[in-house]
Parts: sequence; C-alpha cells; structure tokens
Amino acid sequence: MSSTAPREITLGIGSVALGMVSADGTPDVPVDLGAQHPSAHGLLRLRVVLDGDRIVSADPIVGAMHRGAEKLFEVRDYRQAMVLANRHDWLSAFSNELGIALAVERMLGMDVPTRATWARTLLAELNRVLSHLAFLGSFPDIVAPPDGVPTAYYLADEREAIVAVMEEASGGRMHYMATQVGGLKQDLPEGWLRRVRDALDVVRQGLDPVDVLVTGSAGLRSRLRGVGVLSRDLALAYGVSGPVARASGLDLDLRRDEPYLAYAELADVLRVPTRTEGDVLARLEVLLAQTHVALDLARACVERLTSIEPGPINLKLPKVLRAPEGHTYVWTENPLGLNGYFLVSRGEKTPWRLKLRTASFNNVAVLGDLLPGTRLADVVDILASMFYVVGDIDK
Repeated sequence: MSSTAPREITLGIGSVALGMVSADGTPDVPVDLGAQHPSAHGLLRLRVVLDGDRIVSADPIVGAMHRGAEKLFEVRDYRQAMVLANRHDWLSAFSNELGIALAVERMLGMDVPTRATWARTLLAELNRVLSHLAFLGSFPDIVAPPDGVPTAYYLADEREAIVAVMEEASGGRMHYMATQVGGLKQDLPEGWLRRVRDALDVVRQGLDPVDVLVTGSAGLRSRLRGVGVLSRDLALAYGVSGPVARASGLDLDLRRDEPYLAYAELADVLRVPTRTEGDVLARLEVLLAQTHVALDLARACVERLTSIEPGPINLKLPKVLRAPEGHTYVWTENPLGLNGYFLVSRGEKTPWRLKLRTASFNNVAVLGDLLPGTRLADVVDILASMFYVVGDIDK
C-alpha cells in the first residue's frame, strides 16, 4: 500500500479520514466503532482500518470508565476495600470481593469456619451462573439468529430467580457486600437453601431453549463457525483465560488445578469443558457448558451445607483490622477468567498497594491481533463472544 493525502468521506456514521490506498486502488478506511458498543457491557472504542469490508488493523481503545480503583484502595481499610472490588466487574461482584478477603486472610494466616467456606463456594457459583446468563441471554439478540428464538426473554426470568436468592442472602441485587475477612457478614436465612434448589431448577429448565439453539440451529452454527478464530498460541501470548481461552484449547481452571474454597472436595463434580476450534461458536458452546457445570457445583454445595452441623459463619475480628507487613498474591477463577490480587502491606489498616489482574483486560487486548482479516459484519459477533466487562478493564 502507498500513502495518499487524507480526505474525508461520509459512511452514514460520520466523517472518516482516508489515509492509505491498497494495491488495487481501493482506499483503506479508518473507522471508529464506538464508544458505545454492541455487547452493552460498558464503553469500548475500536479503531479499525478497512480495506473494503475487511479489517486491516484494529486498535481497542479503553479508559472511558477509568476511576482509579487501585489507587483508592490505598486510602480505605480492608472492610471498605470490598466496596470498590465489588464494582469493577459488576456481573461478578461476589467473586471480586472474595479475592480480596482471601488475600487478607492469607496474610493473617486465618482459617475460615467450614460453613463459611462452603457458603462462599455456593455464592461464588451462583454468581458465576448470573454472569454467564447475562452473556448467554444477550448473545442471541446480538447475533440475531435466523430461527428467531426469543432466548433472551427466557433467560431474563431465569436470571431473576438467582438474583432473588442472592439478594435474600446479602441484601444486594448487584453489589452484594456479603463477604468480610474471616467469612460472611451474616448467616444464611432460614429456608434459603431450599429456595436455592428451586432457583437452580428454574435456571436449568430455562437453559433448554438455549441448548436447542446452540446445538440444533444449523443457521446459527454455520454463521458462527470459523468466525473470529483465536489460536491457542495467541491466547497464551496475551494471557487470555476463562471460557475464551478454554474454547481455544487451553485446559486451565484454578478451581481444579489450584483448588481454593471447597473446590478440592468437589473434584468429582467439577468438569472443565474445552474446545479446540477457538471460534465464536466454540466460545458460546464452552460458556453454555460451563453454566451447566456451575449449576451442578451449586447443587453439590447446597447438599453439603444441608448436612453440615450448625456453626459460625465468620470469625470475630478486632475493631481495627491490620494485615502484617509483607506481600502476597492470590488468584481465583472468576466467571470471565483469572483474577489476581497482589496485596502489599506495611502493617497498617489500609493496603500499601493492592493491584488487580482482571480477566477482561486480556480478553480485549487480544482483539488487536484477532480482528485483522475478518469482515466488518462479523465484529459484532466476535465482540459478543469475548465475554468482557469494560469496568473490569478500566478499574
């Protein structure tokens, strides 16, 4: 391609500058997609250069939701830090606050009561179901399946069933603040486990149309197969994790490989679905399979909590909680992938440094290498299958 003087054209979405011309004389068109984006999970801006309807280069531009959470951690004590951690991935609020609690507990050498460990595991899997349902529920509307199955409507109802039991246990519908260092803030309500069982049944029944859509819709499968292929090597190079990486053949899940909470005792229930194709369809299939696994794990936690003898749900903490001087790194298998928490303490009630490694950042960073060569019409489907929340990127 050779350079040419920039000029302005109108594509119906605003004016764009033409800066390069391809070998056949067709101008390469730089276009900004966003800052609103089709997956509706935050603000993402994609700057792409087009040769016809093919993407020549892509640059994901983030930062519209940056609010400096990591810096704000430094002026909040370990109880208050949960408020900030709760919000960067608003679809995985409980999992976010859990990671900070685990890091502080490791620094303190604290053993959490058994009931608290199992209750945390149950709430983490319920939160995983909620996160997965949000993506599964919006996906059919985004890709507009030819069969016209109104899946999003059904999953909205099923998601509400889980929201209701999470609200009952924590008092919150989105930002739960259920975790504290040493366990949970309050015990589980009477009869709550029975209502969780009912909610799990509701979700499993509601997933039936999605299973039919993903496995039985020839039109949808042919449309998504081979689109947005992410190779295993590229996923490794960018640190992509979670369902996106497992769809590219990366068989990694911390719940199995480095168990925390009660996952070591759930090895007979925990399955790690993987695919090797690495395309949009594979990512959708893995996410759907993971939702079923999360439902199985939640059911197993309910049964275990039913059989556990009554006991404390937390530990009594001092009025001023201080982590000893030192540092630690804790990572968890969050719904979107690996989350890391690097905690540095100088023995004060606030962390000297608390750095977050969030899954969404890597899932979006890889778009710069993933999108070139794809058609512009496929960008929406690819974005919807990368399973990210922009607040989780910007923090």
